[in-house]
Amino acid sequence: MAEIRAFQGFRPRADIVDRVAALPYDVYNRREAKEEVEREPLSFLKVDRAETQFEDSVDMYSPLVYQKARELLDAMIRDGIYIQEDKKVYYIYELTMDGRSQTGIVACASIDDYENHIILKHENTREEKEMDRIRHVDVCNAQTGPIFLAYRAKEKIDAVVERVKQTKPVYRFASPDGIGHAVWVIDDDADIREIQEGFREVDRIYIADGHHRAASAVKVGQKRRLEHPDYDGTEEFNYFLSVLFPHDQLMILPYNRVVRDLAEWTEEEFLNKIKYIFDVKEENQPVQPMKKAEFGMYLHKKWYRLTLHTDRYVNDPVEGLDVSILQHEVFETLLHISDPRTDERIDFVGGIRGLKELERRANDDMCLAFSMYATSILELFAVADAGLLMPPKSTWFEPKLRSGIFIHQL
Repeated sequence: MAEIRAFQGFRPRADIVDRVAALPYDVYNRREAKEEVEREPLSFLKVDRAETQFEDSVDMYSPLVYQKARELLDAMIRDGIYIQEDKKVYYIYELTMDGRSQTGIVACASIDDYENHIILKHENTREEKEMDRIRHVDVCNAQTGPIFLAYRAKEKIDAVVERVKQTKPVYRFASPDGIGHAVWVIDDDADIREIQEGFREVDRIYIADGHHRAASAVKVGQKRRLEHPDYDGTEEFNYFLSVLFPHDQLMILPYNRVVRDLAEWTEEEFLNKIKYIFDVKEENQPVQPMKKAEFGMYLHKKWYRLTLHTDRYVNDPVEGLDVSILQHEVFETLLHISDPRTDERIDFVGGIRGLKELERRANDDMCLAFSMYATSILELFAVADAGLLMPPKSTWFEPKLRSGIFIHQL
């Protein structure tokens, strides 16, 4: 039984929301973040990545940076860039990419549900990445980038969403990358109760994207509980900003791989080894796999379609994933890449970049590329339900949620 509650959020004025909304903080390196803030001074990225306000010589994790983030956020609220709702509400957030839409509910999820495994993860987190967002949330006293959650679709919730979407949205705009964004406010008390009760009938919610932000938000909540031993559980720090999507609306793109060398093998030897694992067929065009256990491979300016031999199928929620098959059968066994998180011979290319990017990398700084069949949302659910973890870089969700459209103050 999940507690998903309404909140009295801050959001940008409608006339500037398209300028404020920003991609997540972690899709940019430091140079790219600074360039984006220079391009659009109203971008919320200046708050999410406040090191953009300093010379490069300043440590991006300096206390000065987090204090600057707080100052910038306070100024945006004080200057009327943000407005606050009159009451606690839910929001509907629709994103449209290439003619396909997905619609989620913006709300606050419970840190207790996270700790009690009602909200399930499928990835490990790294402490150094958590620490950055812990400091950011704690100093800003606000959550500014929502966590991307998924749940098994529920008719009761869908009905409210579809009814409210028949009304005029408070925002409708396109971001520079062509993604369409629309937002509705759910402020009717009956609708709010219906959604809250609908989620109380949901026994499991899944983190699709934003594991570090979720873990950081929970740890800030735990810190505030220690600082306020008389807390009663209703305080805002007991909840974290989320967008919850029904599973049947989500699209996961593949997370492709590129490798720097063939280890000790010649090209001919490597191809011969691969044939013990896969049926190998040379193709005259780029290969985008169309089913599970099928891979595209690009080597020395040639594409191959690889289909796993049936005797190598594994009926296991993690080991049966395509990313696991490739890792165990090829990277570990043939190429001696045992830890893809730390080995510099491997890199990962989001499916949004396309097959041409795989060719470019393999012809440039790498030598071998693999195109993947996307992990499904039900595979993600199965891994999380089993209390297991996916290999790194198993999923690439598109489109990305924007930061700065919704702010949850603690």
